[in-house]
This record gives sequence, C-alpha cells and structure tokens, in this order.
Amino acid sequence: MSRTSSRYAGVLLLAAGLPTAAYANECSSVRFAEVGWTDITATTALASEVLEGLGYEPSVDTVSVPIAYAGMRNNDFDVFLGNWMPSMASISDPYIERGEVERLVANLEGAKYTLAVPQYVYDAGVTSVNDLAEYAERFDSSVHGIEAGNDGNELIEQMIDDDAYGLGDWQVIDSSEAGMLAELRARVPNEEWMVFLGWEPHPMNSNFEMAYLSDADDYFGPDLGGATVHTNTRAGFVDECPNVGTLLRNMTFTLEMENQLMSAIMDDGENPRDAAREYLKANEGILDEWLEGVTTRDGEPGAPAVRAAIQ
Repeated sequence: MSRTSSRYAGVLLLAAGLPTAAYANECSSVRFAEVGWTDITATTALASEVLEGLGYEPSVDTVSVPIAYAGMRNNDFDVFLGNWMPSMASISDPYIERGEVERLVANLEGAKYTLAVPQYVYDAGVTSVNDLAEYAERFDSSVHGIEAGNDGNELIEQMIDDDAYGLGDWQVIDSSEAGMLAELRARVPNEEWMVFLGWEPHPMNSNFEMAYLSDADDYFGPDLGGATVHTNTRAGFVDECPNVGTLLRNMTFTLEMENQLMSAIMDDGENPRDAAREYLKANEGILDEWLEGVTTRDGEPGAPAVRAAIQ
C-alpha cells in the first residue's frame, strides 16, 4: 500500500468510528536500514527488541550508507539510527533538504570520528595528519578505511583529491569495520605502521592502544571529529506511525551503553539481539524513559509489555 493510500485508509477508518488500533495495523512492520557498523547494529538491536515487545515486526537490512538514504527516499526503509554528523553531511543533507528524509532526533552526543594510529606510531611522532606525508613509506601511502561509499572513506578520498596534508598520491584501502580491525590486530604485535578510521563509541578504544590525529578539522570537523548521531526516518513515517515516532524520539543512547553492547557483540561473540535483550534486563529503568507516552500496537501500556517480553 502506498503512503497516500495508507493515509486515505486511515481517514476512512477514523471517519467510520473504528478503533485507532485498526489503523495502527498499517504500521505493524518497521524497516531498519543498518550499515554494518557495530554501534548501529547495537542500537538497532535495542530498538528492535523494544518494538517487538510492543507488538511490532521489526526487520533489518544491512546496506551501504548511500543505499540506506536512497532506500528511505524510495520507501524501502523506514528508519536509520546512524546519521553521524557532520561527517555524513554530504550524503544525508541533500535528502533532508529535499524533504525525502527527516532528521528526527539526536540519539547520541559526544561521539568522535577521524583518523587514528596505533599508540606506538603516535609516540614515534605522528600526532597530526600533517605528519603523515613525511612517513609515507612507513604507511605504504595508504589509509585503511571501512566499506566503500561510506562517509569516512569519502572524506579521505576528498583529502587525497585536494592533495591536503601532502596526501595527493595516497590511496584508501576499502574494507569493512571487521576487515580494517583485523588488519590492525595483525600489525600491532610487530609494531607495523598503519593509519585508519577510528571512532568512539567502539571497543577498539579499549581493545587497542591507539590515538587520534589532530588537525583534520577541515574534513572531519573539530574536536577530533566530534560527532552527534541522529535518528533519521523516511518522509511521512512519523505522521503515519506516530506511536513509533514517539518511541524513536525518546530513544537516546550513551557512550557507555554503546561501548558495553558493542563489546558483548564483538568481543564476546553475542548475537546483537541477545546482547540487547540482556542489556535491557539489566537496565530496565531506561524503558521508563524510552516508553513514556508509548503504547503497544494494540493501545495497551508499553513499558509493562516490553518488560514481560524481554524476560
């Protein structure tokens, strides 16, 4: 059913005096775009657990960042919890400015996202992006990124295209979050040099002795790529599904929360949904904040239903 016909059906139901729960069934499924980053995997798992407890049917597809936005524009996805700003501005802003995607709420403050090196490289004198070119041979004139097409890789490509910091003849090594970290893990024992995309929240910050490089403000933003992560929805979704919209506006996360969940997923090998469920069991108080003003899909109080579902 198209968004237009869905709204029209809702009007007819309300006009006929039918219960609003009947119209709520039009929002029974909530489709998440997820981009293979463990932090977004964790937050999407939390949202999915809560939504399922409320009687909704969440689904998750892992795609690239550009596909996530094209999918929201094309009504293939409803929600994306991973709009890192300002680094993702070049990808996300055009969709938001055209009214195809809504930037609903900031769900995480205090994140960071920029280039990083192992601590032994930093201690050897590479403390700024301005130091990289001097040691091009040690770095194989390469910056290790994650999946092709993501905003971080694009920012590095832009640095290279601009010959910023003397990096004009360097290259980006496209990989994935897991692939990049596997390369880092392989190099650290022999203190081999590597420069890579780093961010927080992420277990890499505790699993590796690493440091962030200064002076990339023109590309990654100030404060070592200081970032705010936003929840995005496709245009019209919150109007069509206001109960889910209330939940999404209420759902904010912390660095500590995400680090704990990501460690369970990456270091302990837990299934993301299992890790999310265990976190919610141990931290039930967060449900009172997230579920304020939220009901089940059938109109019952939300918090008791989710608490019962996660036991």
